[in-house]
Amino acid sequence: MTFEALRASAMPFAVTLRVPFRGVTVREGMVIQGPRGWGEFAPFDDYSDARAARWLVSAVEAAYAPWPALARSAVTANAIIPGVDASTAGLMAREAIAESGCTVIKVKVGSVELADDEARVVAVRDALDVTGGGAIRLDANGAWSPEQAIRALRRLGAYGIELVEQPCASLEDIAEVRRVVSIPIAVDECVRLASDPQAVSVKEAADYAVIKPSTLGGVTASMRVAESLGVPIVVSGSLDTSIGLATPLAFAGAWPDLPLASGVGTGRLLATDLVEQTLVPRRGSLPVVHPAPDLDRLLVARDAVPTDRVPYWWSRLKRAWHAGADRAVERWLRT
Repeated sequence: MTFEALRASAMPFAVTLRVPFRGVTVREGMVIQGPRGWGEFAPFDDYSDARAARWLVSAVEAAYAPWPALARSAVTANAIIPGVDASTAGLMAREAIAESGCTVIKVKVGSVELADDEARVVAVRDALDVTGGGAIRLDANGAWSPEQAIRALRRLGAYGIELVEQPCASLEDIAEVRRVVSIPIAVDECVRLASDPQAVSVKEAADYAVIKPSTLGGVTASMRVAESLGVPIVVSGSLDTSIGLATPLAFAGAWPDLPLASGVGTGRLLATDLVEQTLVPRRGSLPVVHPAPDLDRLLVARDAVPTDRVPYWWSRLKRAWHAGADRAVERWLRT
């Protein structure tokens, strides 16, 4: 495959979000069409070219390569609550429970004020308890120091926490927290942002590892990473459109043992999408599918990309290709 062929099959897009997430209200990226379907290249702006290259390999895999055989045809999903105010958190939780059947809800924490995190968690716990109960996960995205994490988890643990993702930035700090608190810990950024995710040793720091296949080079590469980590995994998407969500769904469908719900319920955060029917959980789960865009919606999303961002995405594609995606794609094309 040449870069020219890749470029000819790619198109930038922009879709809007219902609420801000990671400080953005518009999700941008590129879709890539190939003989096996569509892939999505949507690294966040703070991703280096080398990390974006893994995302590009994942997109090319989705468009050009077969995925592993499925162990299941549907995946249990958790909902997600961004760093919104408590009232909005409660409303979003009630919607996720009533409309999608989700009984596991992940709540973003790590606010400047712990009271804001607690209010958000309380609102979600109330929504779950009114409808029969359920599990809450926390995700701090590495925002806390060990001392802050210990204080926060002792306080938030009163609301029945299933696990906390990435309480601190480093594995060493997370291990320190794990020695003190009883809430199970999962690592995310320590894996997906590592220069070599297969070389990361997480057993001393974590009970689980979060696998985000789009950020790790796709489904096949994520299989190798998950096998190397030696702890149970939690599968998650990366604020994908319904096109990009196919990759974590394919991995979750193929991985033999999934003890916990997967973070594939982010379709509920989208106000617009590339498909006619956004992939959102029904009765708490999502089918493992590989959708194609709806042409009208794809063209609307193409035209929604701000004029100054169009050159950015073509440059981003080229830089990621030459930052290692070209070599990785060539290796698996030969196999």
